[in-house]
Amino acid sequence: MIIIRPYDKADCQPVMEIWNSVVREGIAFPQVDELTIEEADAFFSSQSYTGVAVDDKTNDVLGLYILHPNNVGRCGHICNTSYAVKEGMRGLHIGELLVKDSLQVGARLGFRILQFNAVVASNIHALHLYERIGFTQLGRIPQGFLMKDGHYEDIILHYIKLD
Repeated sequence: MIIIRPYDKADCQPVMEIWNSVVREGIAFPQVDELTIEEADAFFSSQSYTGVAVDDKTNDVLGLYILHPNNVGRCGHICNTSYAVKEGMRGLHIGELLVKDSLQVGARLGFRILQFNAVVASNIHALHLYERIGFTQLGRIPQGFLMKDGHYEDIILHYIKLD
């Protein structure tokens, strides 16, 4: 069984490795530079919440998400998240568990809306998941994401109200 629990410093190495693998792929996260072990704990600990997907039998870290404000002040009730699933574990609905957990945690933390700023248009699995869960597409920014190979892809903004 997969459980999602809060990040702990003991998770730093596997969480960093999963995060960095997505950064290295260069097709979903806007970050270019991978985290060092020195930077990783500070990064994951500084989020409003970092959730970690763990196999409860083996204690293997299978994925994670970070949740933080999307803006400040009068827009501070809107949060933003990023999700990462371990290579070899994708397609097992771990991402769906992470997204659903983030909706609950975001609401519990007092956020009213979750907004995605940059879902890459070629990330069809994420797009189908967000549609299935009930996100609304806000629009498309042509060539808003620089892919690792140097070409540009459209990005699609999404939001969902949190209960």
